[in-house]
Amino acid sequence: MSEPAAIVTGAARGIGRSVVTGLLAAGYRVVAVDVSPAVADLAEDGRVVPVVADVTADGTPGAAIERAVTGFGRLDLLVNNAARFLRRPILETSDADFDGLFAVNVRPAFRFARAALPHLIESGGCIVNVASISGLIGVANQSVYAMTKGAIVQLTRQLAIECAGRGVRVNAVAPGAVDTEFMDEARAADPDPAASLAVTLSNHPIGRMSTPDEVARAIVFLAAPESAGITGTILSVDGGYIAR
Repeated sequence: MSEPAAIVTGAARGIGRSVVTGLLAAGYRVVAVDVSPAVADLAEDGRVVPVVADVTADGTPGAAIERAVTGFGRLDLLVNNAARFLRRPILETSDADFDGLFAVNVRPAFRFARAALPHLIESGGCIVNVASISGLIGVANQSVYAMTKGAIVQLTRQLAIECAGRGVRVNAVAPGAVDTEFMDEARAADPDPAASLAVTLSNHPIGRMSTPDEVARAIVFLAAPESAGITGTILSVDGGYIAR
């Protein structure tokens, strides 16, 4: 059997970049999709094919899947990771904020999954979505972001039920705060970044944020044969946040 193939969205940095690295170590070949040209840095001897594209564009899901199926001969895993963050009180949140966040965080995950499923059914593959603890619990000033991640949680559960009889597993990880540029940029917009960081750390019983590699390892685990009995699960990687 040929080596398995995966597509990872939002692959240029943070969790997505670590997922690409983890999948390579697990023997996958990867189509790495990101709007940032920095995704080209991931190219590695034909084992990683970077695709610089906006996940919200109509042609991106089909083009990425075509690259995997044509270049690698198969598709075994889809990791829907691309997302934007927004921390803003609802009274200050515009319709444009709402529409823009759903356009990036939800619609592409649906469209990539729909386009990938025929190939995943053929290979007996799986989908791992990146949700968030914000999609599982209430977090102040994250109303729209939390709604998008709640949608990812429900997409995961619904697809798991719909696809179980066709041999495709669908799971998600739900990170808490992760030590990435994504988080640094969000915190820099706070009036008091140091105080914001202190609150974040106090909310995580392990006393620190998770690392991108820790989240990536959970994703690789959910994609592995050892997880063959797991579907419809939302695996929290949150340092104990929602166990409090």
